[in-house]
Amino acid sequence: MKLTHLFYTLLFALSIVGCKSTQQVVTTTSTQDISNFEKLKSIKNVISVEKREPSSHFDENYEIWFEQPIDYSDASKGTFKQRVFLGFENQNLPVIVELKGYGIGSEKAGELASHYNANQLSIEHRYFNNSRPEQIDWNTLTIENAAKDQTTIINAIRDAIYPNAKFVTTGISKGCQTTMAHRRFFPNNVDASVCYVGPLNYQREDPRVYQFLKNVATKADRDKVEAFQKLCFENRAALLHMMKDEGVKKNMSWEFGVEKAIDYTILEYSFAFWQWGIPISNIPSQDVSVENMYKHLIDVVGYGFFEEKAVDDLQPYFWAALTQQGIYGYETAPFKNYLNTDSIYKFDWAFPEGITKDYDLNAMKEIKSYLDISAEKILFIYGEYDAWSSTAVELTDTAKNRELYKFVKPKGDHRTRINSFSSENQQSIYKIIDGWIAN
Repeated sequence: MKLTHLFYTLLFALSIVGCKSTQQVVTTTSTQDISNFEKLKSIKNVISVEKREPSSHFDENYEIWFEQPIDYSDASKGTFKQRVFLGFENQNLPVIVELKGYGIGSEKAGELASHYNANQLSIEHRYFNNSRPEQIDWNTLTIENAAKDQTTIINAIRDAIYPNAKFVTTGISKGCQTTMAHRRFFPNNVDASVCYVGPLNYQREDPRVYQFLKNVATKADRDKVEAFQKLCFENRAALLHMMKDEGVKKNMSWEFGVEKAIDYTILEYSFAFWQWGIPISNIPSQDVSVENMYKHLIDVVGYGFFEEKAVDDLQPYFWAALTQQGIYGYETAPFKNYLNTDSIYKFDWAFPEGITKDYDLNAMKEIKSYLDISAEKILFIYGEYDAWSSTAVELTDTAKNRELYKFVKPKGDHRTRINSFSSENQQSIYKIIDGWIAN
């Protein structure tokens, strides 16, 4: 009986061990098999996850909404919802983080994610597009609060899905400004950054823009641009009439009045012309009809910078530009005979109704100091003829030692990307980034 009892005792013990072992295997397998959808839903401040149709090379696409503090220093101000897109390919591949300076325009893969068949995380900027609360506390729209938004999201996504992946931030234009600011406040939050065509202004109306417009390209080309502007001012009455008609047809209005709108549109022409790389041959001759003159002016400048509804949509941009990130103005001296002034035309009118704020001179200078002294692993892309290159980042002599690089596309414009360069330069650029994302 004793031997029999011992046999059954051992058999029971072995069965218990076997059950525990089986349970452990099941638990481990279950953890590994948790879907990305469930991992994203489990993030503390994620309030909504939607799995979308796959796009580009991604196996899975998600729209994610984070609940973020309006003010990180004052929880009583409440929260807002911030929109994020995730294109998932593989948890061990790099994550390209597109820091938007505005809203998210697309969930398709950008240049870097496409090149590397990598994952892509796109973060809409606070207070733009879908991430805009009904009522905005404008004083909470700062580069520091935005950087904290982005760091919160990056950390959460990394912890949930990509604990071992390399993270590279990237941004275009204002997105480049956003990327620089994020690295200035959180230099070690990601492994590297690639910035496209972003200005680094040191004044609200940075005068380097005026010097650029006086020296870009050839004198003959610049003279043609200015001659067209003067032609527009000479025909201002007819152009104003056309703008009024278009306002009625397209239900457009201008908060500062259509009279000012036509002047600002003509003054903006030179900046927009060089920004977007319009061919010199597109400039109409002096005997052009007024109809074609107006068409060319609007083709280059558009309505989206001054028209009232467009300004409302861009209000967060104007606030950031006028309070921290800087913008430009318009020199009127060449057109003094038409405008009866040589004062700089500014964007004061673009502040939200009922509120203004002094420009913070230190915000961009602190980013400059960071880039000059301690920043590491950042690559800048610019177009030589892009008007925003007038205030491009300037690298110091020690920059290369810290793996800071700058590539300028000859005669390039604001659409300059890595694939705009020669094959040789593209190889040089990607060799640098390859080194940053190598495991």
